[in-house]
Amino acid sequence: MFHTALFATDLSPASSRVVDCLPGLRTLGTQHVILVHALGIKHLDEMRHLFSPFVEPQLAAQQKLVESHGFNVTRHIAAGLPVFEVHRMANELAASLIVVGSHGWTLARDAILGGTAMSILHHAALPVLVIRLQIVEEDGRSRCESACSDFRRHVLFCTDFSETAERAFKCVEKIVENGAQRVTLLHVQDQSRIEKHLKHRLAEFNEIDRGRLERLQSRLTEKGATQVRIELPYGSPIREILRVAEREDEALIVMGSQGRGFIGEVFLGSVSHQVVRRAPVPVLLIPALR
Repeated sequence: MFHTALFATDLSPASSRVVDCLPGLRTLGTQHVILVHALGIKHLDEMRHLFSPFVEPQLAAQQKLVESHGFNVTRHIAAGLPVFEVHRMANELAASLIVVGSHGWTLARDAILGGTAMSILHHAALPVLVIRLQIVEEDGRSRCESACSDFRRHVLFCTDFSETAERAFKCVEKIVENGAQRVTLLHVQDQSRIEKHLKHRLAEFNEIDRGRLERLQSRLTEKGATQVRIELPYGSPIREILRVAEREDEALIVMGSQGRGFIGEVFLGSVSHQVVRRAPVPVLLIPALR
């Protein structure tokens, strides 16, 4: 599914915690990991030769750590800004997945998702896996811990029944084929769209959408899943997705990005990106075809 994953690393202690989660990529079919560190020196490619000797040993050490998890690993140093270099190199090196962490250099309590990671999400034409990192206080010091486990343990799939959501569901099918047994299928009846003029049709919508979810349920059981639950709440999509994710013990959230309105996704902030900001577990976002 995702044979080659590009991991955008800033070489911080937090990025090393992301490495701890990379074994979960085997569930997604990953065999090759590309480590990319962007120096962030805009318009000064010649400066790369000055900074590379300081960065190379750290990147090599991180490569050995990733290799210890059984992956084939290559490493690259780019001169430009991370948001541009990550996508350029993902394209040039034929990556099928981008992996980023939810924290960078800072460990501030309110730093939910770094600006670079969010920029990568906004510009992504490839699937992006966002690894959630938690801030832990110990002996008066802050440190990062990864919030991840075997992605096959419990997958939460969120759908709006768009074409992009169908693409995301195919990833869930692959995860089930790779051993996942437990999946929750979630569609939220958006209260803000229904309440004012369509509330009288809610029962009708529920019947239609439950049928859609049951068809997805059948597809997963045919592929080997043994526990597939359906959730069809009424309310705010963001709030309900987070409620289910926090209530259960999901190991991974899978959902489409830019599913029903590219303009709204980019300029107003999407449900998927808000979930990434606040989800307690890793989130795999599958973008719309462009």
